[in-house]
Amino acid sequence: MDKLSEEKIQTALKELPSWEFTKNLIQKEFIFDNYMTGIDFVNRIAVKAEEQNHHPDLEVGWCRVKVVFTSHDSGGVTEQDIRMAKVVENL
Repeated sequence: MDKLSEEKIQTALKELPSWEFTKNLIQKEFIFDNYMTGIDFVNRIAVKAEEQNHHPDLEVGWCRVKVVFTSHDSGGVTEQDIRMAKVVENL
């Protein structure tokens, strides 16, 4: 899958509140009321990532989860990353 231009990424991010594009990746930090809610969120992401065979980098902290998508084999953000960010938003 081809890497998207920065213009296409920025246009797509208009539909993804608080997602940021930087250094060939898109990312967002989600905040939760408690730690276990964040862990439940990570588990739901994992199920969707397995279904789509496209896995984010996840950083879990106290009441927060940072989700990062990039397509390493394409050298940046692709349509698949944007699609998966939308899936995560709908969780």
